[in-house]
Amino acid sequence: MKIFNFFFLLLICSGLSAQESAPKPYGVLPSARQLKWHEMGMYVLVHFTPTTFENKEWGYGDADPAIFNPTQFDANQIVTAVKKGGFKGLILVSKHHDGFCLWPTKTTPYNISKSPWKNGKGDMVKEFEQACRKNGIEFGVYCSPWDRNNPLYGTPDYVNIYRAQLKELYSGYGNLFMSWHDGANGGDGYYGGKRETRTIDRSVYYGWDSTWTMTRKLQPSATIFSDMGWDVRWVGNEKGIAAETSWATFTPIPEDGKTKVGPGDMKYDNSPTGTRNGEFWIPAECDVPLRPGWFYHPDQDSKVKTPAELFELYLFSVGRGGALDLGIAPDTRGRLHENDVRSLDAFGKLLEKTFKNDLAKSATITASNTRSSAYPTSRLTDGDRYSYWSTADSVHTPSLIMEWKEEKEFDLLRIRENIKLGQRVEAFAVDAFVNNAWQEIINSTSIGSERILVFPVQKTKKIRIRITQCPVVPAISEIGIFRKPVSG
Repeated sequence: MKIFNFFFLLLICSGLSAQESAPKPYGVLPSARQLKWHEMGMYVLVHFTPTTFENKEWGYGDADPAIFNPTQFDANQIVTAVKKGGFKGLILVSKHHDGFCLWPTKTTPYNISKSPWKNGKGDMVKEFEQACRKNGIEFGVYCSPWDRNNPLYGTPDYVNIYRAQLKELYSGYGNLFMSWHDGANGGDGYYGGKRETRTIDRSVYYGWDSTWTMTRKLQPSATIFSDMGWDVRWVGNEKGIAAETSWATFTPIPEDGKTKVGPGDMKYDNSPTGTRNGEFWIPAECDVPLRPGWFYHPDQDSKVKTPAELFELYLFSVGRGGALDLGIAPDTRGRLHENDVRSLDAFGKLLEKTFKNDLAKSATITASNTRSSAYPTSRLTDGDRYSYWSTADSVHTPSLIMEWKEEKEFDLLRIRENIKLGQRVEAFAVDAFVNNAWQEIINSTSIGSERILVFPVQKTKKIRIRITQCPVVPAISEIGIFRKPVSG
C-alpha cells in the first residue's frame, strides 16, 4: 500500500509538473534585436541632402555641393520634435540616391566637406547622432546602395566603395539600432558626367549576404531593413499601412526566373500580410512621409498630416504588429517647419492621452481555463510584454471575461502575445454584455506583438474575449481597454 501511494503521488506530481511547464514555442521566433524593434513601435526617417535645395524628390547626382548650406541647422530642434511625437528612434538618410554623403567620407569627394556649411568642416551624421543620444532617441543610418553621382556605379569597384561607406558609418557613430536599405537600385544618373542609364542585377550585384555579414560583425545589435529582411521587411506600400491580417513570419519570393531575392528584386504579393508559418521572423515596417513627399517642398507646408491622420496610421501599423516609420524633412534652413513640429507634438499628446487610462487594470478577469497558478490572468495587466496567461495543452480556444463594478465606456482594445513563444493566435472575437446577453462587437485575426481594435463606443460592465482559432495553446501577455479622447 505504501508503494502504491508513493507512485500515485509521483503520478500526481508529474501531472502538476507538466502543467507548470511553459508552453512549447510555435514556429520561428524573433531575435533579441527584433524584440527590441517591436518594443520601439515608431521611428522616423530623415531626408535632407542637396535635393532639398533643388526642390526635388530625387536628386540626379549632379547638384553642386555649394548649394548645400543650411545656415540655421539645428539637429536638436528636429530630434526634440521627434521625441515629443512619441517616436523612439531616428534613421538619417546619410546618403540618398544622389550620392551626396552627409559625413566627410574618404570614399568619394562628393560629400559635405565640399559644401560651404561650417566651411566644409561639419559632419551632419555626427550632429544627428549626438542630438539623438542627448534626447534618449535611438540612432540609425540609411546609405543608399544606388549612387547617381559615382562614375564607378555598375562596376564591381563601386560595391567595394559602398561597403567602405557602410563601414565608416558602422564604425564612427556608436551603436546603431538599424541599418536601412532601399529597394531603388539602378537607372539614369549623372555618373561623373556620363549622364546615362546603368542597369544592374539587383539580386546579386551588391552581394548582400557578404554586405550584411559585415553589418552583423560591426553592428551586432542593429536590425537590418530592406524589402526582404534580414530582420525587418518592407510592408509593400508607402501608405504606412499593414494588412488587417499581418504575420511577422515571412518567406521572401524571388522574381520569376530568379533564384535569389534582394532589395528591389522580389515579388511583393505577400509583403503586406507576411506568410503564415513563414520560413523567417521578418515583421513589417510601414513607411510613410509626414508630407506628401519625402523631401521638403514649400508648396506642401499646408499638407502636413494631421494628428488624427497620424493616429490612424498608428492603428494600421503598430496596431497590426508592425512599426510606423514616418518620413520627416527639414527645410532649407535645416529645421523642421513649424507646421510639422505642431503636428508631431499634438500627435504625441494624443497618444499619451489615449493610452493613459487602461480600464483593464480595474477589471476582474476570469478565464475559462488557466494552465496553472504560474500563468494567472493577473499577468494580462502587469505591464510586462513577456509575462503571460496560458491554458492547458488541450485547450486552444479559451475565453476571458473582464468585469467592472460599474459600467465603463470604451472603444479601443489592445492585445499582445508573448512573441518569444512565436505568433500563435489566428482568430479571436470580442463580445459585450448588453441587455443581459452577449453581443459580438468585433472579430479579428492575427495578434503577434500587438493588435489594436477600434469599434463603436461600448457602455457595459462586462466584455468577453474569445480565442476562436489557434493551432496551439495561446500565450497572451497583455489586454488593455481604452477610450479615445473625445475631440472638441
